[in-house]
Amino acid sequence: MKFNLMATCAAGIEALVGKEMRDLGYDVQVENGRVRFEGNEEDIIKTNLWLRTADRIKIIVDEFDAQTFDELFEQTTAIAWDKLLPMDAAFPVEGRSRNSKLHSVPDSQAIVKKAIVNELSTAYHRHTRLPESGAEFPLEVAINKDHVMLTMDTTGSSLFKRGYRIEKGSAPLKENMAAALVMLTSWYPDMPFLDPFCGSGTIPIEAAIIGRNIAPGFNRDFICEQWPWVDNDMVQKVRDEADAKADYDIELDISASDIDGNMIEISKRNAEEAGLLADISFKQLAVADFKTDKVNGVIVGNPPYGQRMSDEEHAHALYKQMGKVFNPLTSWSKYFLTSDLDFEKYYGAKATKRRKLYNGSIRTDYFQFWGKKVRDLRKLDQISSK
Repeated sequence: MKFNLMATCAAGIEALVGKEMRDLGYDVQVENGRVRFEGNEEDIIKTNLWLRTADRIKIIVDEFDAQTFDELFEQTTAIAWDKLLPMDAAFPVEGRSRNSKLHSVPDSQAIVKKAIVNELSTAYHRHTRLPESGAEFPLEVAINKDHVMLTMDTTGSSLFKRGYRIEKGSAPLKENMAAALVMLTSWYPDMPFLDPFCGSGTIPIEAAIIGRNIAPGFNRDFICEQWPWVDNDMVQKVRDEADAKADYDIELDISASDIDGNMIEISKRNAEEAGLLADISFKQLAVADFKTDKVNGVIVGNPPYGQRMSDEEHAHALYKQMGKVFNPLTSWSKYFLTSDLDFEKYYGAKATKRRKLYNGSIRTDYFQFWGKKVRDLRKLDQISSK
């Protein structure tokens, strides 16, 4: 069966999701907060397994304009829901509405639910209430400027929930955002990689998953795998193909540090859960104490933002220390995510590029400082002697 599909994502990384989709061989249309594409059941499993930066894969059941509840009811009833929902399907309906005449979300949800019940009752010749005792098919009615989009979620728990994070810190970075931060850099798996503020280890773990070409969704399930029309043998085939593409032989040079020894222990436990503890060197270390003689590396950091006034001075002092330690590493490229838009002033250098991203609901900038690679490694002695 062919479906109109979309991968949803955080604001600011739509282009990255689009690139991921094109690399997987899909023809895509990139829009705000989502990337549209077409595919069948196998494509639904494949994209759920492989997309590193998306939130969910949804089936677009239908789209239409509606300004009244009668229009919403009639057009929803006209859809052949029995082609998607078995007689015993559980189908909760979520909703949202913006800038539309149908502004009452609870009423819109109720109308859509009633319309689907009517269509299924007719199709399955049911004169009593539908049991809703079977597999769950989460639905959403989203209305924007009187345009209705009815979707079905194939993912379940958001794709950022990879399954390896058994513990987290006070301000955890979502796994798919961490993957986006790595993918927006110039890093390749044969280069040194450092996260100097590793927290619960999400960024270095995602770097290792990328470096080994492991499908990020491999160690979790998706809600659509319970649907009767999704073939179990096909799912296993797609999972086996993904496993075969992982590179378990490549040697990675990934380091992660944090001033908090407790966070280092949490990072190690998470990396062990991901099966990647041997790939990452964890160390309790303050930024001021960092030293390296490696070249052509990449640093990715999510330093404290100092959002509370009491933390601002500490954050600015840290940014200055970062500048002193990292600026001299001219062959390294540095990437830092922070909501402090004055970061460059305290860091002591102007970014090569800035990119606006949203870390949850927080507006942040990704400050990028591109290094100049050392091409002739014979110059290393000259560099280290200066």
